[in-house]
Amino acid sequence: MVFPMPGLTIEPIVKPRRAIALLALASLASVSLAARADEPLGACADCHGSALAGDQAKGAPNLSVLPAWYVERQLRNYQRGLRAEDGDAHALDGDDLVAATAQVAAVPPFSAAPVLGGDADRGSDLYRTCATCHGDRGQGNQSFNAPPLAGQNDWYLVRQLEGYQSGRRGGVPGDIWGAQMRASTAVLAGDAALRDVVAHISRFEPNAKP
Repeated sequence: MVFPMPGLTIEPIVKPRRAIALLALASLASVSLAARADEPLGACADCHGSALAGDQAKGAPNLSVLPAWYVERQLRNYQRGLRAEDGDAHALDGDDLVAATAQVAAVPPFSAAPVLGGDADRGSDLYRTCATCHGDRGQGNQSFNAPPLAGQNDWYLVRQLEGYQSGRRGGVPGDIWGAQMRASTAVLAGDAALRDVVAHISRFEPNAKP
């Protein structure tokens, strides 16, 4: 993964560390999350829950359905100031960030139950634009830098779509993929459209994480 920041050379350092971290996934998956409060994932669980399935009261999304490549990119985006929302990623150093990413990847995907209303049938038509990058079943596509949507909290998806449309997300210079999403959300006019497309997404079941 390469980040377009002149003068910053992250890739040669991260690859060996990531390789080491990923070798430990099998053992990490069998360790209780609650017992790791002093490790990087412990900080994640404080907001995202012990199963990392999200917490609406804290505005924390379902991490369990997200692949390692996307989690790492978003953590680095927080550190680089490309995400304006509050987050604990700023407190992670290089080793902790890679370790947290590997540990999140080891958590089994959990499909969040929808809590919002919406016309899923109308949302099916609206989703056609989304499917170009995110896949016909919301499975995501790394080559397009598009994360999986299946299994994600519906309230979180609506909030992010609102954020893209308002410029709260994707409006920071340098956030290339965020700017692309801002343009893509232009086809969703009005609050009803956002809820409808998310209602359709809520029909999808998450796949095994790559």
